[in-house]
Amino acid sequence: MKIRLKKLIFISLALLLLIPSGVLGKKKASITSNSEPIEFRNASVHDPSIIKDPKTGTYYVYGSHIDGAKSTDLINWDRFTNGYTTPNNKVYGDLSANLAESFKWAGENDSDSRGGFAVWAPDVFWNKHYVNEDGTKGAYMIYYSVSSTYIRSAIGIAVSKNIEGPFKYVDTIMYSGFTNKEVYDRNSVVNKHWENTNIAELIEDGVIDEVNPDWFTANGDYNNKLYTNAIDANILQSKNNKLYMTYGSWSGGTYILELDKKTGLPKYPGKDGKTEDGRMIDRYFGTKIASGYGRSAEGTYAVYDKDTGYYYLYITYGGLASDGGYQMRQFRSENPDGPYVDAEGNPAVFPETFDRGVGNFPGNDDHKDIGNKMIGNFLFKRDLGEAGTGIGTGYLSPGHNSYLIDEELGKEFIVTHTRFPQQGEMHEVRVHQTFKNRDQWPVPTPYRYAGETIKQVSEGDVTGDYKYINHGKEITGSLTESTWVKLNSDHTISGAISGTWKLYGNYRAELTIDGEGTYDGVFIRQYDPTSEQWVMTFSAMSDEGIVIWGSHVDASSDEELVQAIKQELGTSFQSTVISDVTLPTTATRGAQITWESSNTDVVSVEGTVTRPSSDSEDAVVDLTATITLGEATQSLTVSVTVLKKEPGGLSALYDFNDGLKDTSEKKADATVTGDRLNNTGGHITFEEGKVGQAAKFDGNSGLRLANGLITGDTYSVSLWVKPDQITDFTTTFFGTETANNWISVVPKTPFGNTMVWSHNGDQWYDAKTNTVIPAGQWSNLTFTVNEGHAVFYINGEAKYTGDNFPNVFTSIDAEFGLGVNYWDIPFKGLMDEVRVYDELALPADQVQSLYQNPGQTAE
Repeated sequence: MKIRLKKLIFISLALLLLIPSGVLGKKKASITSNSEPIEFRNASVHDPSIIKDPKTGTYYVYGSHIDGAKSTDLINWDRFTNGYTTPNNKVYGDLSANLAESFKWAGENDSDSRGGFAVWAPDVFWNKHYVNEDGTKGAYMIYYSVSSTYIRSAIGIAVSKNIEGPFKYVDTIMYSGFTNKEVYDRNSVVNKHWENTNIAELIEDGVIDEVNPDWFTANGDYNNKLYTNAIDANILQSKNNKLYMTYGSWSGGTYILELDKKTGLPKYPGKDGKTEDGRMIDRYFGTKIASGYGRSAEGTYAVYDKDTGYYYLYITYGGLASDGGYQMRQFRSENPDGPYVDAEGNPAVFPETFDRGVGNFPGNDDHKDIGNKMIGNFLFKRDLGEAGTGIGTGYLSPGHNSYLIDEELGKEFIVTHTRFPQQGEMHEVRVHQTFKNRDQWPVPTPYRYAGETIKQVSEGDVTGDYKYINHGKEITGSLTESTWVKLNSDHTISGAISGTWKLYGNYRAELTIDGEGTYDGVFIRQYDPTSEQWVMTFSAMSDEGIVIWGSHVDASSDEELVQAIKQELGTSFQSTVISDVTLPTTATRGAQITWESSNTDVVSVEGTVTRPSSDSEDAVVDLTATITLGEATQSLTVSVTVLKKEPGGLSALYDFNDGLKDTSEKKADATVTGDRLNNTGGHITFEEGKVGQAAKFDGNSGLRLANGLITGDTYSVSLWVKPDQITDFTTTFFGTETANNWISVVPKTPFGNTMVWSHNGDQWYDAKTNTVIPAGQWSNLTFTVNEGHAVFYINGEAKYTGDNFPNVFTSIDAEFGLGVNYWDIPFKGLMDEVRVYDELALPADQVQSLYQNPGQTAE
């Protein structure tokens, strides 16, 4: 079940805008030198499935939303797709026409995909046996998913002689979410009766005798307790060169079907049965190999390793959003259709004790101990005073991985998408090299692949201090931050854990941790993107399927560390502030920092800021830090100016009667942008508005307003809008402190109608209403915030009231726009009488007055 996926689709369009400039580039350093940083070129592909083109050796990843990227080195990626563009879609040509048969069931302008498409999680496979229409053999086959609800989905096949497409539709081979009666989902005209799937044809052809009554509940609905959501196909080539398709998401679990090599079509079992170990074989869906009973488990990927003789199965638990705890799990079997087990011998198929009836249960984590946990949420935390910048290197919700055994390189890789701490829903592809432990379980290395090759190391290379991560077994949105451990020269381990360690076999690592057991893996030098240095790392897995990582940090004296902390502190403060400041009390290696303030009434020693009143003066405050580590101590004093409060009132008025001028003459005029807030181009015209003249937006342009319109947690925004069209997530008024901290007044979302939507760090806020404003008519939208208390009005009537609205605007230079943000389809229509108030939350009677008398002069 792609929980919250529709809500997150818009983010993918923004990724290149959100990637820090230091991440993008073309330089590649020698892996034997620390003299030059590596600049990775990144791509955003959700649910990446990797294939190495046998013709060219180029690596490709295909993913959801018809995104894809290619690389020659697994380090630098370039997008080659154009998303849902149609009819000139690079992957599918005329998308609507080509996949029309699949779309009859799900995925185009239907239910959860209303107003767009939902084409997800494909797998591309080179099938040398496939017989093309012209009689030639060999084709790239793409197995794609279309979906309209958490259970009504389908898997289809398309083929091409070119790995980049376009792919031509062949067939729709698997359906889910069907019923035994005529019934329709919300916002759908699709009759879900099973006769509208391929099952009717399979019965007519004698492949299946009749429907399985267990497919349905007592009232004729789809029984997703036992049967799956048909998405996330993966093609597996077995040791005897047979082809199989694994698939399934949440619901009834993961299934496998053998495929005909010449056609790529499933060999449906035709009859029900059970495997020797008691797993279900269904006449249509195939053999169950993992999960079930509505627990989180999706993104299946299976691969055969001829060196070990095992089939390895990867599945992702948790929810895919940044706070969902997405994480990769691992099983293996000696047979393609199972049984698959983890390192402890736990079966991949969930037990009947998990049965809670029909439905999905995202809050349930009783399967957390099943499956080797490969990578979860983590952060190699960069502490104050350490090399590099930022918070460190880490992931949130890495998952839906694929796996590549590259025989030419002699290396293996796990390929995943991931989100990142403090970066919201922005996601990118990451590739990690893996190495098998002594029990032949592949274990991922700590850092993304940068061209490294494992080599012999000495004990002197591996002793010392490490940042340490234990991925555990929890299914959680919490972030696991690194702690400190030390591999001592006497082979003991000290710090956050205790135990012993051993280097054997040139580069193999064995760590025995008190109270936990033994972990086995490797030492390998990898590129640390935070310090921009090649560092020693270790990665290992226990007999319980728990993965641990370590990243070496060079030793420094206490005096050197205190000096580094002082130097960084001296450059970390803004000269002027209007909100609370962060006064760190700890730094690298446990250093302690204490603070003194020259004026605790304005800035407390905890960093709480109290701005002087509007009839006072700005306050200059000296903050003195004392840094201590062992016997080393230094002090540092920094001065900050705390700006006085401004009298609450109108910050700017854009009524468009004199072009783009701020009629209040308090702020700068608006300027025209292209289809994003931060680009150029575009064209704004004017025509008759609600009062006088209005700005006309053509659907490809926007306006950038003056910076600093709002400078705190109390404000109001009021505007009149007349949309020509209503499109999901399109903004009217947009304010942003950073690309991860913003508010957006939105005419429509699939989940909240007309609403105010906000994201602040890792926090979402949805000020939803029960209505969608109409196209072709004027509507007044007013939003007020008073120290976290939010009210959203439509045409003078309060449609939403709530507390704890995030404090987004914490500086004096936040950016604002009309009709555009960083991601979504721009606004098309008219806007008029745009008013922004700072330090003032309009009362209800004044909001009503603005609605009744839109042309009034209001201060």
